[in-house]
Amino acid sequence: MIKKKIVLTVGCRPDCIKLMPLVKEFKKRDSLEVILLSTGQHREMLDQVFDVFNEYPDYDLEIMKPGQSLFDITTNILNKIQVTMEEIKPDLVLVHGDTSTAFVTALACYYMQIPIGHVEAGLRTYNIYSPFPEEFNRQGIGLIAKYNFAPTKLAKQNLLNEGKDPKSIYVTGNTVIDAMKHTVVDDYHHSELDWVGSNKLIFITAHRRENLGEPMHNMFRAIRRVLDEHKDLKAVYPIHMNPLVRKAADEELGDCDRIHIIEPIEVFDCHNFEARSYLILTDSGGIQEEAPAYGVPVLVMRDTTERPEGVEAGTLKLVGTSEEVIYKEFSELLNNKEYYNKMAKAINPYGDGHACERIADILEEKEYEEWEN
Repeated sequence: MIKKKIVLTVGCRPDCIKLMPLVKEFKKRDSLEVILLSTGQHREMLDQVFDVFNEYPDYDLEIMKPGQSLFDITTNILNKIQVTMEEIKPDLVLVHGDTSTAFVTALACYYMQIPIGHVEAGLRTYNIYSPFPEEFNRQGIGLIAKYNFAPTKLAKQNLLNEGKDPKSIYVTGNTVIDAMKHTVVDDYHHSELDWVGSNKLIFITAHRRENLGEPMHNMFRAIRRVLDEHKDLKAVYPIHMNPLVRKAADEELGDCDRIHIIEPIEVFDCHNFEARSYLILTDSGGIQEEAPAYGVPVLVMRDTTERPEGVEAGTLKLVGTSEEVIYKEFSELLNNKEYYNKMAKAINPYGDGHACERIADILEEKEYEEWEN
């Protein structure tokens, strides 16, 4: 049997989390040969995910350097990936989502006329500066992709509206729901949860480039005000490596005894913290998909989201970066039980845990049943 040689490319923690269950699924299939390529865009965070899933790259471009810019990431991947692809000679390269690793890999493959498959295709805000540079990245990949694995029907419709070939679009659900089957456990323990004790856990993530500066200070000030007013809350914030994020957090939250700012945590820990949270505040993308599976309301500290299905379902609420709006919505969820329960009981529109099986079936040219969300 001639196996179809497929390269899966990862560079950051979010795309790595979402592609690891796909690596495992492909390894079950006799007709697929899977090769994992890491650009090393976010070195430490990638290593955490590899350890959790016990899957390690066959090739590592090791591009990360201190203070790297988008120019550095783009040129370093382009300079290193060509010789690797020439050595592998893949039949197909899969990229995930909207990272610079995904876009630059797709661009390189376009130059080399290697087919691209886009996992988590079709997410859109239609504002190329929000989120930045992710919205441009995913639209750019969409111009190149031969296979578009859309997580939802709305994502599929976005692609159809852009004139994509309907035969290239498959609604699979989101692979992050598959990943959670490997990570969330009942007997989880962590010292930070011991610190939280019987208090309500507020889980926070904040790192987006477009929120750096005054928007991020606004976010942190709002959170601080609510924590100061509610003594039954404790917050945990695994902070991003970006020094600008760390500076803002230290200035606004550093002396607050009801929040622990900790170093980045592994995906295993992150998913288990989410599952045990009372409420999540985030500007991340992936958590918007994960939290609904746990019945945890999410306040999205962004002006736009490429995941409107969660807003429509009621499990997410866009609150922007205004201090007063975040304070008001955060307080309302704590004070209004009916409002809280309505968000907590919303149905997850992002998947059923079988996205990876669907993608593997498609690439093996087996019968495919669309995810009904």
